[in-house]
Amino acid sequence: MELDVVIDVVCPWCFVGKRQLDQALEARPGIVSIVRYRPYQLAPDTPTEGVDRKAYYEKKFGNSPQLAAMREHLLAQAPDLGIKFDFESDCTIGNSLDAHRLIRWALSPGKQAEVADGIMKAYFEDCAFIGDHALLVEIAGSAGMDLGLVADLLAGDTDKDLVRAEVGQAHQSGIRGVPMYIFDGKYAVSGAQGAEALIGVMDQIAAAT
Repeated sequence: MELDVVIDVVCPWCFVGKRQLDQALEARPGIVSIVRYRPYQLAPDTPTEGVDRKAYYEKKFGNSPQLAAMREHLLAQAPDLGIKFDFESDCTIGNSLDAHRLIRWALSPGKQAEVADGIMKAYFEDCAFIGDHALLVEIAGSAGMDLGLVADLLAGDTDKDLVRAEVGQAHQSGIRGVPMYIFDGKYAVSGAQGAEALIGVMDQIAAAT
């Protein structure tokens, strides 16, 4: 079967969901023939220079206990997934468009999983600014991609419109939250469900085909 995973790299649940998927795929080797990571933008109007994370979340959540509860839930799941969230350090939330361009280019050499993981790790663990082209080039290089080519592509507008169009298509199809897992183009699973839940879905689809 084929799997499309719709994510935004500034969404902590997408980092959790990606690692949960890794566990599920490890438990069922070969059951999925290809995994494609598709773009979504929770805040497409984020300026190029980014926004301060603390100020952004204070504006979005105010004094609501919702944010603290969400982070506690994320921190509780993180150790089993090898994630070390840093929610305390100063951090700038970047516009994820360029990161999604890089993930798009990583499809052809088969490096999407490594690149997506590298970007989210840099942001959520190291509080790095993912709008920094030098950082994105470094992540691409670590995944084995052509550094010079990636740097040249990031310097221009290559595929910006295609990524925006794909994000728009996701909205038009009714996707309102990420991660979203779409198996064989027709079976959709929303949210970070956990490895066992994803294994169950894959087993059911495999048994029905």
